[in-house]
Amino acid sequence: MIAVIDYGAGNLRSVTNALLKLGCHPTVTSKPDVVLKADAVIFPGVGAAKDVMNSLKRSKLDIAIREFIGTGKPFLGVCIGMQVLLSSTEEDGGHVCLGIVPGTVKRLPQGIKVPHMGWNQVKQKKGHPIFDGIPDNENFYFVHSYYANPEDASVQIGATEYGVNICSVLNKGNLIATQFHPERSDKCGLKFYSNFLKISGIGTD
Repeated sequence: MIAVIDYGAGNLRSVTNALLKLGCHPTVTSKPDVVLKADAVIFPGVGAAKDVMNSLKRSKLDIAIREFIGTGKPFLGVCIGMQVLLSSTEEDGGHVCLGIVPGTVKRLPQGIKVPHMGWNQVKQKKGHPIFDGIPDNENFYFVHSYYANPEDASVQIGATEYGVNICSVLNKGNLIATQFHPERSDKCGLKFYSNFLKISGIGTD
């Protein structure tokens, strides 16, 4: 069973529709016990980190996410679902995040259009099964004003240039996270999700 975390503000419909196109029937849940029972988890996202963290804490999903990642089972964070995995964010004056990946979420620099919205290339810095069948420098769809800046540069397996080097794909053990939205990235986005399902051993129709 693959669980898609519902914390009240996620881009749930687009993500579940993408998975359904691949023949996968996810369980959308806001219950920590369901998350912990899953074979794999997707944490999608839109919104502000402060609101997301408050929502996760109210439902105790913050604890469940940490515990799930600790089991070694596959976990995928998308957009804000990537950013809150870091230690803290500069957004809204600064807030503590989940602290699973040491680092800070920073605002995109002045002098460029913010938010970063639209298609941009992802440079594959390291080989990983999540990139299987996806050409290097392929375009994916971004919508964000902040970006993840992990302390350990080796966890950055995908990079995108937009006024600064953006960690657009992150990998730490069983954890994968993206700044872009695979569900809005056409065929390559579907392939990205398909690869995650394959990594997870999740069956499809």
